[in-house]
Amino acid sequence: MSRLINGDCFEFMKSMPDSCVDLILTDPPYNIAQYSTGNIALPGREALNNDIAEWDTVPIEPRELLPDFKRIIKPDGNIFVFTSYNLIGKWHEAFDPEFDTFQFFIWHKTNPAPKIYKNGFLNSCEMIICMWNKGHKWNFTTQNEMHNFFESPICMYPERLKEPKHPAQKPVKLLKHIISIASKPDDIVFDPFMGVGSTGVAARELGRRFAGCEIDKAFFDAARGRIEGR
Repeated sequence: MSRLINGDCFEFMKSMPDSCVDLILTDPPYNIAQYSTGNIALPGREALNNDIAEWDTVPIEPRELLPDFKRIIKPDGNIFVFTSYNLIGKWHEAFDPEFDTFQFFIWHKTNPAPKIYKNGFLNSCEMIICMWNKGHKWNFTTQNEMHNFFESPICMYPERLKEPKHPAQKPVKLLKHIISIASKPDDIVFDPFMGVGSTGVAARELGRRFAGCEIDKAFFDAARGRIEGR
């Protein structure tokens, strides 16, 4: 079962009841477009970096998300948020005092976009912050699953949508890993910045219920088609 909303997530969250979500897994805009220095165009990689998206110029302040995130998450729930190094401090300042645990998880991209000039590190790692309170339980089955590190390629064709193109589309494999360790079957997974719906696809494939918001109509229509199997 899925509930998909084409609209502002801040408005939708106000209508959600308290303690109704088991896992918040989301990828809000990083607000780093101002630092973009361009990208290398390669087949199947035309728009893979988050810092070239028009929507990424809209600031999303972590402190604005805190009241609703804290209210709607269940006492034993988990929150996972993709973010960038320049926002870690803001997330920590807002969320660390309000949750018992504030940690990070690393996604290592095994096929990052190359650099023509060897003048710096490749953008091969992405940070995911994780928050939870005492009393929650993980679904770890092996020691390897307990690592705060996961490797997978950047989302590529045919999984990556050609239309509409979403430069921050995440691989379902990565999202399924997080959902599988941080929730149980029939739990509710919520993504307030749904994009083209990869979190919803992963949740559906793992037998979770899903709720998602996306304000962009083209992205929302693509997400609905993927999640509902159209």
